[in-house]
Amino acid sequence: MAKTIEEINERISRGEAVVVTAEEIIGLVEKKGVEETAATVDMVTTGTFGPMCSSGAFINLGHAQPRIRVHRAWLNDVPAYSGIAAVDVYIGATEVAVHDPLNEVFPGEFRYGGGHVIEDLVAGRKVHLRAESYGTDCYPGRHWEKDISLADLKDAWLFNPRNAYQNYNVAVNLSDRVIYTYMGVLRPNLGNANYCSAGQLSPLLNDPLFRTIGIGTRIFLGGGVGYVAWHGTQHNTEVPRTERGAPTRPAGTIAVIGDLRGMNPRYLTGYSMLGYGVSLAVGIGIPIPVLDEEVVRAAAVRDEELLAPVVDYSVDYPQGTGRILGEVSYAQLRSGSIVVDGKEVPTASLSSYSRAREIAETLKEWIREGRFLLACPAELLPCAPRDKGVS
Repeated sequence: MAKTIEEINERISRGEAVVVTAEEIIGLVEKKGVEETAATVDMVTTGTFGPMCSSGAFINLGHAQPRIRVHRAWLNDVPAYSGIAAVDVYIGATEVAVHDPLNEVFPGEFRYGGGHVIEDLVAGRKVHLRAESYGTDCYPGRHWEKDISLADLKDAWLFNPRNAYQNYNVAVNLSDRVIYTYMGVLRPNLGNANYCSAGQLSPLLNDPLFRTIGIGTRIFLGGGVGYVAWHGTQHNTEVPRTERGAPTRPAGTIAVIGDLRGMNPRYLTGYSMLGYGVSLAVGIGIPIPVLDEEVVRAAAVRDEELLAPVVDYSVDYPQGTGRILGEVSYAQLRSGSIVVDGKEVPTASLSSYSRAREIAETLKEWIREGRFLLACPAELLPCAPRDKGVS
């Protein structure tokens, strides 16, 4: 039986909506089947929490006296991009503080950067602004310093060009030395394997063909409410897939936006990567409306059915060879070890499954309490036809 988003919203408003998490729907389908589950469930909630480098915030600083056209700006000594307008800046999650020694003392610790500035603002802490200008007739100011907080700012928006990767690499190291990467520290000779996904809870793996997610979709973002603004950078859905449509390579991404006010540092956290740099750990949860049985089939995917590629980060990734050492399931990854080239390799996740579960549960409660209604996407995100690239 087909449903519409409008019908589901009416049920939410009346307090009648049946909402389950992406974990819970697996058991429901096993017990009741797809048809009955689709008839009784209105919504499936998902969640993910982990480092998402393509993130940042637009901030309007307000006007100084005398007015200044900001040419260069720093927030807690982290450079912010000011080539937008007089007092609009963008602070990127991976920008590093100017005094950081970087990798001159290898491996660098990268203790503070743009992601930490964003966390500080969301946590209500003061951030020191320093700005310089060349001076103009209409904006004569040349220097501006002040402490600011989120409460002082008229506008402060999280805007992340690429988040919530739909599947990703499992990183290993075939070399004979330790290497430091955005996938964490990788020990030599297949000493460990790192991955970064919530698997069966991950938003885009529960709607692999983007049948419900599009521009304007309302989401849980950083502990508050946000929206899908566009498909993310590097969005690529023409990849090998399982028979159920799940991608077996890095695939779709989303660009997201939301007001920093109302967000929570538990779900928006500065992140330091030894020997690599800084980032921002972002919590995202997307509600998937149960429009029909096909939505249920996709959302009931299990970790055993989701495959990720194993990639060598000592040569193959940095050199862009495209070589894949094999595929492993998220059930294998979460078990604590996988087998690569005949060797048992311990695994670790850069993303938090427990935090992803929290997000899915929180979004479920928001919906059940009538605090969160669905937004009809203006346009669904682009996706390759299902019969393309099926493995």
